[in-house]
Formats: sequence, C-alpha cells, structure tokens
Amino acid sequence: MGSSKNNGTLRLCFVCLGNICRSPTAEGIMRTLVSQQGLDGHIEVESAGTGTWHLGEPADSRARETAKARGVTLDRRAQQFLREWFDRFDYVLVMDEDIQKTIRRLSPSTDDHAKVHVLRDFDPDSPKGSRVPDPYYGGPDGFEDVFDICDAACRGLLAHLRASHALPDARPADSRR
Repeated sequence: MGSSKNNGTLRLCFVCLGNICRSPTAEGIMRTLVSQQGLDGHIEVESAGTGTWHLGEPADSRARETAKARGVTLDRRAQQFLREWFDRFDYVLVMDEDIQKTIRRLSPSTDDHAKVHVLRDFDPDSPKGSRVPDPYYGGPDGFEDVFDICDAACRGLLAHLRASHALPDARPADSRR
C-alpha cells in the first residue's frame, strides 16, 4: 500500500466533520509521535473534515489548549477532504462509521475504498468500529477524553505502520536532546 507514488513516504489523513476538534487532535498527536520516533521523512500527516463549516479556521481553542498542555501543537487550518485526495493518501483515518460511509462514497475505486479506516480500530483496547466522540458541544472534559482516545489509537496506528511497512526502528527518546 502506497509508497511508489509518494516516494516511499506514507501519507495519512485524519478526517472528522469540521476539522476543528477530533481530526486536528489526532493529526497533532501523530505528528508528535512521528517526530519523536525519528520518522519525519517516512510519514506525512494531515487532517480534513467532510464539511465546509469551518474552512480556513484554526482548531477549536479547547482542542488547542488541551493539546498544548500535553506538549502537542495544533497549528493547521481546517480543510475539506476532496475525492481527488485519494491519490495523495495511503491511509484515510476517520473518527466514526458515519464519516467512514461519507468518505467511502467519495472513493473512486475499491483500492481507494480500502484506504479508509476507523481510527480506533488501531487501538487494541477499543472494540472494532468504536467512534471518537465529538466534543464540540460539551465541556473541556470531552476534549481531554478525545485526546486520550486519539493518543491510544495513534500509538496503535504507528505500531501497525511499523509492522506493515519497512520503517526504520524507533529512535531512542533521549537522542533528540
């Protein structure tokens, strides 16, 4: 899956509804994990939404605050996932089955259809098909929960990528200092 057209680099896109809460949180966590593991040249990460409500806006301030408190930066602006993006990405990671259905309807081929995965399916402690809850209409605790959920799933995803693709071994955490 997906290394020839991306020059050997795996490309991931996390997708939620508006691209201001869940998907940018997962993107920020994954970027941080990729950097900590010394895989910056091997894995590229983006996020997007299915809708246009928040195009160009930064991540929700509550998501940014939660991430910042945990050492993760959310600095991208909301964008919408487009049909032609299937050519750019090897993995399209959705926050729930409704978003999975929406994105799969956009997929131009069965190969592209197979790129779409529910993010929490990569968390070994989470039942298959579990959703990342949308914290938008709730309080700060929802953003804390979403961060924890995305962190566990992104760690599982990174383990999957290591097992499924020829990625170099993890760099020791203290080698960056």
